[in-house]
Amino acid sequence: MKKSFAVMLALTAALAAAHPETVRATESEEVVITQEDKPYLALGADLSAEEQHTVLKLMGIEAGNFDSYDVVYVNNSEEHEYLDAYVPKEKIGTRALSSVFICLEEEGKGVHISTYNINYCTSGMYRNALATAGITDASIIVAGPFEISGTAALVGTFKAYEELTGESLDEGVVDAAMDELVTTGELEQSIDGPPEAVESMITELKGRIARGELETPEQIKDAIGEVAENYGISLSSEDKEKLTALLEKLKGLDLDWESIADQAANIADKIGGALEERGFFDAIRSFFEKIIEAIRSWFS
Repeated sequence: MKKSFAVMLALTAALAAAHPETVRATESEEVVITQEDKPYLALGADLSAEEQHTVLKLMGIEAGNFDSYDVVYVNNSEEHEYLDAYVPKEKIGTRALSSVFICLEEEGKGVHISTYNINYCTSGMYRNALATAGITDASIIVAGPFEISGTAALVGTFKAYEELTGESLDEGVVDAAMDELVTTGELEQSIDGPPEAVESMITELKGRIARGELETPEQIKDAIGEVAENYGISLSSEDKEKLTALLEKLKGLDLDWESIADQAANIADKIGGALEERGFFDAIRSFFEKIIEAIRSWFS
């Protein structure tokens, strides 16, 4: 047993060295938004002039053209209003810095996201949360003046989206989307593996709810265990409880489940492609093949 455990530890270390991208990485598309797209800009209200210039540059906006854009500001009290239930106050801080540039797209285009100076939230985390909120077709750029978590950027996205559409998002749905964003991030921090694996797991679970396959808390818990195993994710009891609570909250809301089912399929394809490109599943298969070879060698 000791020898087996040592071999497994050694092989785990080898896997991490050969595939450092499976530890933590952020995928981001190259989204370009122009004035012709009729975008809306949501800026952190506490950006200094220099920080605002940095953010605008990252978004592809020339400072001289700033007055030509529709702008809404997100203040720190709004960030705390939506996030205090899920994020420690000290992590949210006292300055609103996260900024978002968004435009609506034609039906069927999906959600496309670029992130700059965002070191916690991935594009997949935003995409999943936006799907829950019913935002189906949009191009979005999220930027910070320097490295920030990006959790508060979702507040700016929702605020700008409401300005663009003239429609108010349901408070319960917005709360659930915030919960989903933070829960996803916490799970990604607690597991060994790429963030896409967690995002894909949550996407699949949401899809099962949308298809009416998960009606009871017991079915949800069983599905979490099954899907987590399929993606090679080891969840603690606390992780499982947290994810169960989120899914039960989503199930209890009047969401556009047909749209969520469609988006779940699209998001799963996108995330699956990212995992394949990074060779994650190949790495897992190779890992276990090496374990089997090592065990066989003991008896040869």
